[in-house]
Amino acid sequence: MVLNTKQTTVAYRCPYCGAGVMSAVSPFNLRGNMLRLKCTCGKSVMEIEPAGQGKVRMTVPCIICPKPHHYTVSEKILFGEELFVLPCAYSDINIAAMGELNHVKAELARTELELLDLMEENGISDFSKLHEEAEEFVSDPQVLDILMFVIRDLDAEGKIYCRCDKSEGEEGDFDVEVTPQGVCVTCRKCGATKTLPAGSLLEAHDFLNADSLKLE
Repeated sequence: MVLNTKQTTVAYRCPYCGAGVMSAVSPFNLRGNMLRLKCTCGKSVMEIEPAGQGKVRMTVPCIICPKPHHYTVSEKILFGEELFVLPCAYSDINIAAMGELNHVKAELARTELELLDLMEENGISDFSKLHEEAEEFVSDPQVLDILMFVIRDLDAEGKIYCRCDKSEGEEGDFDVEVTPQGVCVTCRKCGATKTLPAGSLLEAHDFLNADSLKLE
């Protein structure tokens, strides 16, 4: 169902105090400006800025990961959906929501219960500890699984680049091998290679936020 008004509510949960941070956003607010949704505790901020071609770039603090995540969404989605959520790629927990006010409030309540269950299961007393100890929630095998998923996804989109002369969006011919140093991606044709660190979530963070992979 499409909203009738060109305004939406955007929200995220502060990784430090656990509060839900909400603000109304309109196309006028974004006209050439960056918006900052700042938590009252002063420790986290969500940034929203126009990215051109009808798109908006968002930098969202993550309740799980040590660094914020970056997303690009269309203005049509931002202002045209009753509820649209942005998940953390590593934990699959929704860290931001946008849409009609009551739907966004309901999503914040739902994710709060999900996080409280996670904290109880792992003996954590408050949201800041959940954020500080984030790496403990993603074991090494899970990091490898996530890396493999992202590599397959980039390959399917033709976004792994090597020395081969292939057209934009064309899938390549790559070997993926787990080594003591990390996950090694190698082009079978030209021999270009890249090793991605997989020792921890923090080590793998930069690659997991990338939209392409270049082999050398």
